Amino acid sequence: MQRPTQAEATATLRAALAAGRRGETQALAQWLRAHLFGHILPFWQQHGFDPQGGILTCIADDGMVQSTEKWLWSQWRAVWVFARLHNTIDRNPVWLEHARAIAEFCLRHGWRETEQGWALLLAQDGRVLRGNESIYTDGFAVYALAELFRATGEARYRDCACRTADAALNKLQQPYDRLPHFPYPIPAGAKPHGIPMFWSFKLAELGEILGDERYLQAARGFSDEVFRDFYRRDSDRIIEFVRQDGGDFTPPQGTVTVPGHAIEDMWFQLHVFQSTRRAEAPRDLAIRLIRRHLELGWDESHGGLRLAIDRDGRQGDAIGWKFADTKLWWPHTETLYALLLAWHETGDAWFYDWYEKIWALCLERYVDWEHGEWRQKLNRDLTPMTGVVALPVKDPFHLPRAIMLQIELLERSAGQK
Repeated sequence: MQRPTQAEATATLRAALAAGRRGETQALAQWLRAHLFGHILPFWQQHGFDPQGGILTCIADDGMVQSTEKWLWSQWRAVWVFARLHNTIDRNPVWLEHARAIAEFCLRHGWRETEQGWALLLAQDGRVLRGNESIYTDGFAVYALAELFRATGEARYRDCACRTADAALNKLQQPYDRLPHFPYPIPAGAKPHGIPMFWSFKLAELGEILGDERYLQAARGFSDEVFRDFYRRDSDRIIEFVRQDGGDFTPPQGTVTVPGHAIEDMWFQLHVFQSTRRAEAPRDLAIRLIRRHLELGWDESHGGLRLAIDRDGRQGDAIGWKFADTKLWWPHTETLYALLLAWHETGDAWFYDWYEKIWALCLERYVDWEHGEWRQKLNRDLTPMTGVVALPVKDPFHLPRAIMLQIELLERSAGQK
């Protein structure tokens, strides 16, 4: 099937967005499905799958494989995507086969018994190149295995998810600056927003799928920590690093905000509130902070969300976050879903106005009309950039997840009418 041209896809999306504003969401869901199945997934079908097992994710935007090494961070994320795709979007067994195949590669080679966690990096054939260096890899394993258990009902996936979660919960009792935290170093004496953000959501997903109150209770605790320690009322923003006791950490790490991270976290928290059935959850604050961080991070000069900003006005390299002025694809994909969710929750046209605006930017700058998928990294002026920002990977996660969650939300809301 030939992909539509940029002009054709843009015209169709504009019409679908106009209908969606009137409450007619079917056309928008159909456009998103066409984009997912016609533009995004074929890229991975063509370039990603390795006969030796797992998925290749050290891939350039044009599909050229840069390395056959396999970061388990990306392997587990891909498992979640294909399992979720099968569970909620398309029951074609090929998606579940992909999820199983990648998971089995990880299960054969990746668990580190002595470290009670997952290896960070494997060779193409599964040899361990780097050990348990990231608590986030463990979390992505929990996320993926829970979704795969939901798809299959196989107890071994459930048991492995629980073993990983239990080991992580044990590690998370220590000060966060002692945790394996690749690729983002934690300054001594600090704790990062990413830990409670990430684990509140992953444990809520696990607890909901398993019906296990122990994980739901842990998720509530991490969710409380996000708002108690990382939200600063005086500057009305989420700060990425605070002291271990929740107090202000020294600049510049202690004054940095990552707008896309905060926006992603706020939709995480809306899901956590629902999964954990928190009647007194700060729902209105989470929705308002989506708007607040989009306004904080938006670059009026060039458009797009800056990766990081400073509370006190530091610029460029003085900001306590690398590549602060870059415009990466993932904050924009996360913002699309967050805006649609906030609009669905509130009916406030501001969120839909910005949803349309972000889509216009993405169609013009991020969608790769020649090769499929999206460009991952842009400079501040929205020109393509090269170089590694966090991991040397392009993986099927933020983009397909955001598209799938939008489809799920639109089709669920349409079914409720």
